[in-house]
Amino acid sequence: MAEPLGTLTRTHSCGALRLEDVGADVVLLGWVHRVRDLGGLLFVDIRDRAGLTQVVFDKDDEALMAKAKRLRSEFVIGVEGRVRRRSPDTVNPKLVTGDVEVVVRRLALLNEARTPPFPVADDTPVSEDVRLKYRYLDLRRPRLQANIGLRHRVTTAIRQFFDANGFWEIETPILTKSTPEGARDYLVPSRVHPGEFYALPQSPQLFKQILMIGGVERYVQICRCFRDEDLRADRQPEFTQVDVEMSFARPETIFGVIEPLMLEVFRVIDKEIAIPFPRMGYAEAIATYGSDKPDLRCGMPIQDLRDLFRESPFRVFKEIVAGGGTVRGVLVKEASAYSRSEVDGIVELAKQLGAAGLVWARRTADGAITSSIMKALGEEGVRGLLDGAGAAQGDLLLVAAGEPDATSRLLGQLRLNLARQKGLLDPNEYAFTWVVDFPLLEWNPEERRYVSMHHPFTAPHDEDHDRLEAEPGRVRAKAYDLVLNGSEIGGGSIRIHDATLQRRIFSLLNISPEEAKLRFGFFLEALEYGTPPHGGIALGLDRLCAILAGEGSIREVIAFPKTANAVDLMSAAPSPVDRRQLRELHITTRQ
Repeated sequence: MAEPLGTLTRTHSCGALRLEDVGADVVLLGWVHRVRDLGGLLFVDIRDRAGLTQVVFDKDDEALMAKAKRLRSEFVIGVEGRVRRRSPDTVNPKLVTGDVEVVVRRLALLNEARTPPFPVADDTPVSEDVRLKYRYLDLRRPRLQANIGLRHRVTTAIRQFFDANGFWEIETPILTKSTPEGARDYLVPSRVHPGEFYALPQSPQLFKQILMIGGVERYVQICRCFRDEDLRADRQPEFTQVDVEMSFARPETIFGVIEPLMLEVFRVIDKEIAIPFPRMGYAEAIATYGSDKPDLRCGMPIQDLRDLFRESPFRVFKEIVAGGGTVRGVLVKEASAYSRSEVDGIVELAKQLGAAGLVWARRTADGAITSSIMKALGEEGVRGLLDGAGAAQGDLLLVAAGEPDATSRLLGQLRLNLARQKGLLDPNEYAFTWVVDFPLLEWNPEERRYVSMHHPFTAPHDEDHDRLEAEPGRVRAKAYDLVLNGSEIGGGSIRIHDATLQRRIFSLLNISPEEAKLRFGFFLEALEYGTPPHGGIALGLDRLCAILAGEGSIREVIAFPKTANAVDLMSAAPSPVDRRQLRELHITTRQ
């Protein structure tokens, strides 16, 4: 039976005691981590979120020893006793408390525990479904304790930074208006307005812009957002972002705030990073890395090799270039260790990624030249190709041809696969870049219309206004993404602050004036009351914390994540509701 806490009051955490505490009377409260029964002595490691302390029960106190022998893993206990120095042969250098132990004179058994379905005392691999079902146990384990503690320190550093820089933290509504444009909304039925619905916010976009209209000037919020979309390792139906908006801002204004913020965030893990971050245009990112979120740690940029094939005897590539296509290649440095079968495996991988074909050429370690198109080009032609690509002895050149963006995206995926194989993506290296000058619009062939690449409130480049109706696909946006190690950790833009321009953008998106008024009428009206130029960014807190923690999935830095099927295994949500609730909400369901 559980004992009451009574007047038992913690004096120290389980990670606090040191040699200077020897002789002190202390009270520790926590969970039983491990029990070691040596007959005459019983050693128990007691754990709280701050660490572990070894406590000792002596056979001389028979009643206390008998009670202590009932202890099992994860029992909740309180101990009162005196700190003593461990003998030299029992010091544990792996623990910060390893020089001392507590000799117990009083034990309170505050609660018992069933045998856990997996070990809590260490990070023994456990299936994710089991971990999520028993998340309250998983949260006690060292890995998640460290990750959740890191997340707390990161959010604290973020709040302190923005407060010191004149930002106000303001909560925006959770129950808001559905304005779908991109991912699906989560809808919430209104009981008092039958047939009408709120939406959970995909972002506070319109509200933070209205705060700028309201004269707030500098806003920040660590906010929950919701998107009903297919999930991946870095996606959740509910997620957290650091939402920022500033009046009278240009892109450089945003960069000038976010880069120093990243300095402070990385100091949380004792890492120094260099600012300013490099900037790269969207077109350059696609052409050179095959992605708008390039991972710069491994080098291996994609090269344009068209000029080497304009008059080439290799007719396939020559005809592609003549038809307006491209030839591009990736140079894999020091690849002499690849056998011919491994090179053939790379070609097969390229086909699995969607390539019609992939050709290769290399200088072996002894200087010999080999190539899959040796017959077509001849040795001198292959030598010229390798020279043109800057290949040194031992380097492997991989070449693909076709439509420019598709060719680069293919080589970009291949580049990252090879970088992982060669161990070139150092988790302790942090490569930031700003990707800028995104297209404002992209063509959706299914809907046969232009859609916003970011969102419909993004401002076009000033010099591109005249192209909006004539060449909408060539209009650049004042948009920017912050990319870290191949992951987009933030995206933002300068916003449209002129109601006339906003209506032009809606028209380009096939949003009629009537639909615009229905969906965004309150916002369009607000724009007409003296809206300052403004812009902002949203940083993905979950993604950022996962990178800081060295985790591959954001589920490892979220206390209560969902599965890939958007299910909470612990609480069994979503779940059916009582029919009476549905009637009150004027909802009927069908199978």
